[in-house]
Amino acid sequence: QVQLVESGGGLVQAGGSLRLSCAASGSMFSINVMGWYRQAPGKQRELVATITRGSSTNYADSVKGRFTISRDNASNMVYLQMNTLKPEDTAVYYCNAVIRLLASPSAYNYWGQGTQVTVSS
Repeated sequence: QVQLVESGGGLVQAGGSLRLSCAASGSMFSINVMGWYRQAPGKQRELVATITRGSSTNYADSVKGRFTISRDNASNMVYLQMNTLKPEDTAVYYCNAVIRLLASPSAYNYWGQGTQVTVSS
């Protein structure tokens, strides 16, 4: 089976930086789009950033200019560099990937377990 495992969350003061990592593992043929989403208490999960296999990126307006998404196709990793963090960035951050499995023509959507990011004012 496929697993996405996030790391790098934590507590940081406003204006600080964190880097999130996500490792995909399992019986994968290829990984298409990878991305990061977040969910704050009492709110719906929202898109933060996505990146295609060819490294085309898309960002939520709220994080443009502060966050950078990148990926390493060789190691099946995706990263989120978060700079100039604000208290409103506090949320559980989830890794997401659209993955085609070995011996399957279909691609499926997978989620990590989430990592907490807390930004204090």
